This record gives sequence, C-alpha cells and structure tokens, in this order.
Amino acid sequence: MTVQHRIAAFHELGQFLIHQESSEIQQLIEIAGRRNPWFTPENVSRSLRAWSRLLQADSLSKWLAFYPFDEDFDRHVGLVFAGNIPLVGFHDLLAVLLAGYKAKIKLSSQDQVLNQFLLEKLIEIEPEFSSRIHLVERLQDFDLVIATGSDNTARYFDYYFGKYPHIIRKNRNSVAILDGTESQGQLHALGEDIFSYYGLGCRNVSKLFVPKGYDVAHFYEGIAGFESIREHYKYVNNYDFNKSIYLINGEAHFDNGFLLLKPAEALASPLAVLYFQEYDSRDELNDLVEHSIRGIQCIVGNGNKLELDTKALSVVDFGQSQYPDLDDYADGVNTLEFLAKHKV
Repeated sequence: MTVQHRIAAFHELGQFLIHQESSEIQQLIEIAGRRNPWFTPENVSRSLRAWSRLLQADSLSKWLAFYPFDEDFDRHVGLVFAGNIPLVGFHDLLAVLLAGYKAKIKLSSQDQVLNQFLLEKLIEIEPEFSSRIHLVERLQDFDLVIATGSDNTARYFDYYFGKYPHIIRKNRNSVAILDGTESQGQLHALGEDIFSYYGLGCRNVSKLFVPKGYDVAHFYEGIAGFESIREHYKYVNNYDFNKSIYLINGEAHFDNGFLLLKPAEALASPLAVLYFQEYDSRDELNDLVEHSIRGIQCIVGNGNKLELDTKALSVVDFGQSQYPDLDDYADGVNTLEFLAKHKV
C-alpha cells in the first residue's frame, strides 16, 4: 500500500464513526460497557467522536507530510496498550500503520471490544491491512516497541524491552491553573477536563494551582452541574472511601458531595479527589510547574492571560484537554519521528 491508500482507509473509518446512531455502533457501545463498567455510553461516544474528527484525510496528510512513509516495509512494532479510557492506544496504532510498519498488538483486557472492532472494520475497508495487524498474547519477534502503562509496569517494560528501540510511557497527569477571575462558564468547562472518563485519563485534570486565598466555593459553584457523576457506583465508592480516610485521619479537605478537594504537592490524586496548591506570584507558579514538568501531560487554563516560562508544554483552554490534535503526543514524545528514525 502507498501512504495515500493507508490514509484513505483511515479516512473511511473516520466517516464510519461519525454515524453513531447506526445499529452497529450502538451495539458496539453496549457491549463495551458490559465488559468494562467505566466505559459508559457517554464516554465511549466521546472517544468515537474524537476519533471521527481526527481521522480526516486532510489532517492525516498534513500530520505525515514531513516524514518518509511512502511504502509498506517488513518491520514490526510491538504495541502494549493501556486500557484506562476507551481507545487510549489507538494513536500509537494509527502512527505505526500509517508509517508502513506491521503491528503486533497486546491489547489491554479492559479495552478489547472497541479496539478489536475498529481493527476488523479497518481490514474490511482495506483488506491489505490483514497481513499487517496481528493481535498477540505475548510480544515476540519485533523490531521496535511502544508500551504504555503505570510507573510500576514501566520498570517491567524497561527490563524486557530495553534492548530494543522503544518508547515506554509512565504515569502522567494534567493540571489546571486558575487566577481567581474565571467565570462560572469557564469553571463548568473545567469540569469536563476533570470528570470526562471519570478522571481516569492522563489528560484529566488531577490538580489545581490556585492563587493564595482562593475561594473554593466559587470553584464548586462552577462544577455543580456534574453532580450526576455520583450515579456511577464505582466512582461513588471511591469518593466514599477517600472521604472516610480523610475524616478518620483528620486530614484537611473540602467536600461538595461528589468531589473532594485536598491541599497537596503531588500531581496524581486518587479517584474522586482533586489536589490543589496555592501560589503567591507568577514566579512561584512557574517554579511549581517547572518542578512538576516531568509528570504533567497537559496544562489547562486561560491561554490568553496565562504566561508561563516553560516551553515544554502548551496551555489548552478550559474544556479542551480531552480533544488533542494528532501532534499532541503522549509524554511529549513524537511517535512519527521515532518511527521515521528507525525505519531502516
């Protein structure tokens, strides 16, 4: 296949995903939710919509324009998928197949249904992909590897895959920066960054940086519309557990009935908890962000007002953290550049 054929196939897949009202996609959403309770219809639909937007021929062509991926070739990339949110590993698969590599994929048990369906649909659209996509239980006989997991599994990946050219991803979290002037509309949009996918993704906001003396009540008013998240039994179990721990230990926190706010320097908060840290000045804010930069996936804030010294991460507007572009790479590692470097 030429790169144009590969782009055309993914474009057609994107067109298919647009029609979520189809019985085929509705059945897919239902089955995915039965297999993984976190994959609610709303969250699966959100992921499918995001991919239907990205899988457009013009966008894909522009993304690939600076890389020499003209023809297929006989090199294998081992892929280890995470399963924390729907289709979280699909970006890696897209990059590998568009680059002309063959893919050996170890799916997460938490996200098999959606990935298997999209792979079958892609092969239905372009049968030549059938010889270039292999689902495996154990990775072996590959040339490169891209693996995503936790800090603990990353050590395992380093041990087993370290001798191969690799991208090994660890835990990352996203943060939001407030200055105290945010409108209720902006804070409601921030709620999307916090609660989408129940806060399980690396692009979910897990921590706030707020000015000293920030009015927490103002923040809670802005996110009040997300109270229905309590209806998910797994989420509310986490909320009740963390609340009881803080009460028993006498740990300072705020509570609105569905989200706990706790002062902490760490980035990664437990489910149903949002950490926050105060800053006195822009210089102190820059120091705090710089200190945590290796663990931050995405910064959310008012990009028109927020000025940070760091160039390592850009700022996305409130409500936009879950809608990355094709070149918003996980952990800031350019997957296409990595694949182009190891093509021969």
